[in-house]
Amino acid sequence: MHKLSDTYATYCQLLATLARSLILTRLDYCNSLLHESHASSIQTLQRVQNNAARIVLQAPRRCHANLLLRQLHWLPVRHRINYKLAVVTYKIHSTGLPAYLSHHINPRESTPTLRSSDTLLLTVPFTRTELEKRAFRCLALSVWNSLPSFITNSGSLTTLKSRLKTYFFRLSYRLTVADTSDLITFPPARLKLRPYGAI
Repeated sequence: MHKLSDTYATYCQLLATLARSLILTRLDYCNSLLHESHASSIQTLQRVQNNAARIVLQAPRRCHANLLLRQLHWLPVRHRINYKLAVVTYKIHSTGLPAYLSHHINPRESTPTLRSSDTLLLTVPFTRTELEKRAFRCLALSVWNSLPSFITNSGSLTTLKSRLKTYFFRLSYRLTVADTSDLITFPPARLKLRPYGAI
């Protein structure tokens, strides 16, 4: 039985690796274009991710997808988009590259007496249409400004990713700090699945 359990755990780990490389990378490709798009567009991708989670964890079809995504430490599609936009914005602000995007990243001037003066906020350009608001120069900056200061003031990319993942993970599943240790086990508890990178 012990050998069978080990074989099953290895099989599930293999499925998780395949799902990350073949499915999640596809979901993340150019997904920032879907930010604030119609809910049906997001839901289509979300169903793909939900089914991938069921396959990896060998869960019944009727099992609630949120429980499985939480067990795998996968962010839902909508928060994966926000995560990606925030990381890209940080990289551009830190390195100034690529140049054709860096000139859109400008810190917002704030009054020294305001609490927000200690927070890295970016200037979002004025727009007249909804289509303009979905451009990167507006969209990414709005997402960045919506984040808490302990994330935007991160000193390194590694720290930013860690804090960002934790923030969106708790937001996605409405968790407290204590809740993060109370995960369902699908498959057996001895199986430790490696989270998908940072998301």
